Amino acid sequence: MAQAAGRLAALVSEVLGAPLPLRLRAWDGSEAGPVGTPTLVIRSRRALHRLLWKPGELGLARAWVAGEIDIEGDLYEALNRMAPVVWRRDEAARPIGLRDRRILGLAGRVLALAGPALPPPPPPEEAAPSRGPMHTLRSDRQAISHHYDVGNDFYASVLGPSFVYSCAYWADPEVTLEQAQYAKLDLVCRKLALTPGQRLLDVGCGWGSMVLHAAEHYGVHAVGVTISAEQADLARKRVVEAGLTDRVEIRVQDYRQIDDGPYDAISSIGMAEHVGSVAYGVYAKQLFGLLRPGGRLLNHQIARRPQDDESTYHIDEFIDRYVFPDGELAPVGSTVTLLERAGFEVRDLESIREHYALTLRAWVANLERAWPEAVAMVTPGRARVWRLYMAASALAFEQNAIGVNQVLAVRPGAGGVSGMPLIRGTWGS
Repeated sequence: MAQAAGRLAALVSEVLGAPLPLRLRAWDGSEAGPVGTPTLVIRSRRALHRLLWKPGELGLARAWVAGEIDIEGDLYEALNRMAPVVWRRDEAARPIGLRDRRILGLAGRVLALAGPALPPPPPPEEAAPSRGPMHTLRSDRQAISHHYDVGNDFYASVLGPSFVYSCAYWADPEVTLEQAQYAKLDLVCRKLALTPGQRLLDVGCGWGSMVLHAAEHYGVHAVGVTISAEQADLARKRVVEAGLTDRVEIRVQDYRQIDDGPYDAISSIGMAEHVGSVAYGVYAKQLFGLLRPGGRLLNHQIARRPQDDESTYHIDEFIDRYVFPDGELAPVGSTVTLLERAGFEVRDLESIREHYALTLRAWVANLERAWPEAVAMVTPGRARVWRLYMAASALAFEQNAIGVNQVLAVRPGAGGVSGMPLIRGTWGS
């Protein structure tokens, strides 16, 4: 069918009430839309079938992961230009639905262009939707395995030699990713006021970078826990290579199963996003109970903007099915409230939102440089998931759609004594 691009562009413009924001190339080689912008390439009519059966973000995500749509040109610019397309289409579809004659008419025109077909199966990289209670020990293990147990070599190609999968701390945008990650780990150690001989618990330890840094540079005895078997395997190897087996222990263990407190300090870096609203109170109380009086918690966590009606919050479909199943974001105020309800005194909160945007752009650059190797390590679909989610997340941090905060809290001792310095920033005093 000739000139499919022109017909698609007309359909999109009608939905938007505005011209198509990107150049478009269809499976028949035809092109339409503005010149000088990134190009949205629709390689197969199957992409239209996906949108017919699942309109909105999830249909687009499935087509992207399957390689049926692609972007030629600057991915960040393309995502910025496409955001109103996805957002407005989703918002229009929710209240109107398929009963609306206009939506039915548009669907009929898309069907005429795509041809009749049964719904294509989701790409194999998609996680099945959760059934039953969320955030049980079993469901959390499954969710974490989906994201993390995809091959340590793949993560190395994205994260670089630091093997830190959380926001770095950039004193200057020109420093290397490894230098910025070192600075973040050191910042956490200083906020926790670590000293030789103390016991540190790192909840969600990943590949062990935090416990290794704290043991080597601050002389602590550290326990790192993760529920990813692949993470734990590599973390233990790194401990042996560093000669720190007498001071660092790595466990495959859920935070709810830890029972060997008290600890002098606890770090939780990029882990609490997996806890979920139904379990966050349990998480906060568990960490409080594991600390000695006067012990400190550093909770490093991504936050979303608050909503006027919090009951309308829903987990992003693309993230839930392809990136972090059952992951949830909360406003930072809600996090602080739950920590204080558990008994903590929150002493400091530092927003490092812009730092995460820099980190994500560095990870995307790493992935793009190692693209053929990364694809061979996992699958083309998995690599495409990562490239899209990291680039889109970088823009979300830059535009203040989401943020990330380090919350420093203490378990008060007898009489409310905190043991904290009088002056902010002199953490170890």
